[in-house]
Amino acid sequence: MELDRLTYMANQIARNLAAHGEAAAIEMTVQHLRDYWDPRMKSAIVSGGLAGLDPIARAAVSQLAKG
Repeated sequence: MELDRLTYMANQIARNLAAHGEAAAIEMTVQHLRDYWDPRMKSAIVSGGLAGLDPIARAAVSQLAKG
């Protein structure tokens, strides 16, 4: 899957969860990525850098990268 598509998807998830407040949205986005994304998708978004990610998605991907 292309990095642009993964970035778009991560941003969509983060935007949908933003109403819960920033901290909760970050945690919920990380959990969504862990639970539902294929390992190849997670690897690609983590290795692809943070360019193009909205702040909540950026923070979630950063946390995902840490484990």
